[in-house]
Amino acid sequence: MIRIDSVTKRYPDGTVAVDRLSLEIPDRSITVLVGPSGCGKTTTLRMINRMVEPSEGTILLDGVDIQQQPVNTLRRSMGYVIQNAGLFQHRTILDNIATVPRMLGWGKEKSRARARELMERVGLDGALAKRYPYQLSGGQQQRVGVARALAADPPVLLMDEPFSAVDPVVRKGLQDELLRIQEELGKTIVFVTHDIDEAVKLGTMVAVMRTGGHLAQFAPPAELLSHPADAFVEDFLGADRGIRRLSFFPAAGLELLTAPVVPIDATAEQIAAHDTTDAPYLLVTDPDGKPLGWSEPQDLTAGDIKAEELLPCGRPFVPGTDSLRAALDCAVLSPTGWAVAVDADGGRVTGVVSQQTIAEAIRGAHAEGREDDGRPEGPADMKVAG
Repeated sequence: MIRIDSVTKRYPDGTVAVDRLSLEIPDRSITVLVGPSGCGKTTTLRMINRMVEPSEGTILLDGVDIQQQPVNTLRRSMGYVIQNAGLFQHRTILDNIATVPRMLGWGKEKSRARARELMERVGLDGALAKRYPYQLSGGQQQRVGVARALAADPPVLLMDEPFSAVDPVVRKGLQDELLRIQEELGKTIVFVTHDIDEAVKLGTMVAVMRTGGHLAQFAPPAELLSHPADAFVEDFLGADRGIRRLSFFPAAGLELLTAPVVPIDATAEQIAAHDTTDAPYLLVTDPDGKPLGWSEPQDLTAGDIKAEELLPCGRPFVPGTDSLRAALDCAVLSPTGWAVAVDADGGRVTGVVSQQTIAEAIRGAHAEGREDDGRPEGPADMKVAG
């Protein structure tokens, strides 16, 4: 565990970057520091590995004051990932990743073997091993940065806005990769970001900091979204915090309808047999059961269903792994107001669900949440549920 005890960082000009901060960062979890610019997030992170020395207070690593360790030894025991990766441009990808093991005295072959293993772990093609950083995309470079930080198998990983310089699609992929790696390795990760969505997605615990280096709230993401500590936290979370909270409600319990689903090669009897009482549209699938699009029943003619004439069905969701937020998003973006559910393996349709049914599930989830903690929900939560 990392314990930050009444830590202050005051610069010679009198500027206070962090003010009497106390925080306990649990082992084998991702703790995210989030807040507006100038709130002391990066300063706090850098005090953990003594790139910045605190003016007051103590930081304990597994009960030992970090000031008692030689600074180089401390830093080599912690992986460090920054924005734009910070790679050595004159070294190959393999040698970049092998940097810390070589500094620790590992042999060349052992270090490179470890580097190849980590390239695979972070999703990098082994063919990139002999290339140089400038020959890689931004997302690939960030993966190299993560691999290099993990090379000596440090128990602690410090990450300072590592994904902020890449586009949203690559960023999502890197976030998913980090969660996968963390599930496998169980590191103690301290992650800095200014993006509340990233904090909610990645964090086991989230520390919201306010300008001046004060801690505003420290809580799991679901609690943070349900019960912000004060107006500052509520404003920082944004007007759509109720929607974000739906990410913590599983979609597995949604009641799916299969009656409105027909294959593209359906016969007239099959089309006529489908009950459209509850659904005014039929979802057409390909011969493998994957979704193609929506059609009104009267527009379907047996043997003459054309995929290009169907209404788009949008992005489907997977009930076993996705949340109510994902299901609601699918329904809202669908031209029919219905979301398509598919299985995780082959993307075959398992059913469809309406906005109304999803809304009922949201109300039920909110009701269970009130019963669990005994507290009334805030106005934003009630609005989403309705």
